[in-house]
Amino acid sequence: MSSPSVVQRIWEYDASLWTGTDEDQWLGWLDVVERMRPHLGELAAFAEAAGEQFDHTVLLGMGGSSLAPEVLRRAFEVESFHVLDTTHPAAIRRVGEELDLERTLFLVSSKSGSTLETRSQLEHFWQLTGGRGAQFAAISDPGSDLDALAVERGFRAVFAGEPQIGGRYSALSMFGLVPAALIGVDLERFLARADETVVACRIDDGNPGYELGLRLGEGWQADRDKVCIDASPSGFGLWAEQLLAESTGKDGKGLVPAPGEPPEGADRQRGEVLLDSPDELGSEFFRWEFATAVAGHLLGINPFDQPDVQAAKDKTNEVLERGEADVAPRGSLDELLAEVRPGDYVAILAFVDPAREAELEPLVERAHETGCVVTTGLGPRFLHSTGQLHKGGPNTGLFIQVVDEVGDDVPIPGRDFGFGRLIQAQAAGDLAALEERGRRVIRLRLEDLV
Repeated sequence: MSSPSVVQRIWEYDASLWTGTDEDQWLGWLDVVERMRPHLGELAAFAEAAGEQFDHTVLLGMGGSSLAPEVLRRAFEVESFHVLDTTHPAAIRRVGEELDLERTLFLVSSKSGSTLETRSQLEHFWQLTGGRGAQFAAISDPGSDLDALAVERGFRAVFAGEPQIGGRYSALSMFGLVPAALIGVDLERFLARADETVVACRIDDGNPGYELGLRLGEGWQADRDKVCIDASPSGFGLWAEQLLAESTGKDGKGLVPAPGEPPEGADRQRGEVLLDSPDELGSEFFRWEFATAVAGHLLGINPFDQPDVQAAKDKTNEVLERGEADVAPRGSLDELLAEVRPGDYVAILAFVDPAREAELEPLVERAHETGCVVTTGLGPRFLHSTGQLHKGGPNTGLFIQVVDEVGDDVPIPGRDFGFGRLIQAQAAGDLAALEERGRRVIRLRLEDLV
């Protein structure tokens, strides 16, 4: 009798396919579509009622809680839905200045319920709106601090996450479907397309998820570890970037996602995105999730943990406890880029106002002169995305941290620091965590870029 295939072993929740630790406890995403169908009426009713009362929705979340909604927002071109996944005071302030807060629903999304950025955003807008529970809804795992707080404060709705699904695999759970409903996505059609791919990923021959995962894993084995994800108007690469980086970047190994970069090069492979219409996003979410599980098998790692993410959080807390953060420029750009070796990549880590992202372009162009793959991440968002790869993956990154003048601070209720001090502490903490792991890193000021 032949041994079970990789596909069979995934569907049998066989942890030995990876490292034999706790992988079998994190495979709830495999059949989540089936579990979500009974909730479609509830979601439709919630979205309809919210649409009658509110003109805008602001999602407060980070990483796995924010990236699928951001891709959905872009794909369906809905301007009334906003994703706030930054702690920059300028961005926090803009929400209060540009939106009619009395006509705004705040959707607080955090699997753990204790994410510092999200909880800080919640307290700020809770105070700014006068603490009206009917203006707030939450998505969180049952029993979390946020779950309890939402009930205590009388939020208009609380949606349950699933403990057996990690954040980056949660796009087809409530973390993706509640925002999708508010955006106006036809959830019946969305899940039907996703289910077609779920069914296709159960078979050995012509399995779209397995075939993609095999290409990714075999590419890594052939030293083509840079995955140049197809550019897409939906920004699909933002979501896939987190999935790949956080899942595979550990034990000194990792696939380096590079959305929008050209796939031609000795250390590169193409990350194909199959999206003919926004309705196919659910299908593509699942295909990439299944592919990442397959690639994790070929890399010999656990694709469901994130052992190095905590490092930057710990360093951030240390900085906050000390007081003001040191974010002065450090190191030379010319000297850093002169250290480029074959197989390296350049990562621009920008703790700046998201509205100023375009000002990074001269730096991106300069980095491309090295011939390396170049990635750009906005902080603190990337800490929940590519941060695991940066610290736990191969030591092939040249890291350029960029900070800006945060301007007037915005206080965080219940804290002795504001958002400006928080984002600076996150920048200082991340640089310290990178240095602790022997990474090559410098810091520049956005205002100094020309």
